[in-house]
Amino acid sequence: QMQLVESGGGLVQAGGSLRLSCAASGRTFSRFVMGWFRQAPGKEREFVASVTWIGGTNYADSVKGRFTISRDNAKNTVYLQMNSLKPEDTAVYYCAARPSAGAWDYWGQGTQVTSSS
Repeated sequence: QMQLVESGGGLVQAGGSLRLSCAASGRTFSRFVMGWFRQAPGKEREFVASVTWIGGTNYADSVKGRFTISRDNAKNTVYLQMNSLKPEDTAVYYCAARPSAGAWDYWGQGTQVTSSS
């Protein structure tokens, strides 16, 4: 089992920034691809970004150029730096983990991000 705990959510004005953190425990962190997903009210959960153990990244088109995902393998932590936030970024953000060739099996409890116009 892997436990994931997110932090750093909150309320910010449109155009502002937030940094989310996700602390992992219970499994060998460096063997997992780490990702962030989000779910807005009334919508399905959607992919935001992912990072491999060696730092390869992938982003949803809606956040490219504004969000940056990174990880610190020594601290078992993954981050999501969110800049130029828009009201449509408002959602519960979830941290997730998967083996390199597997499914997103591990999820955090989520943290609320609200960007007000």
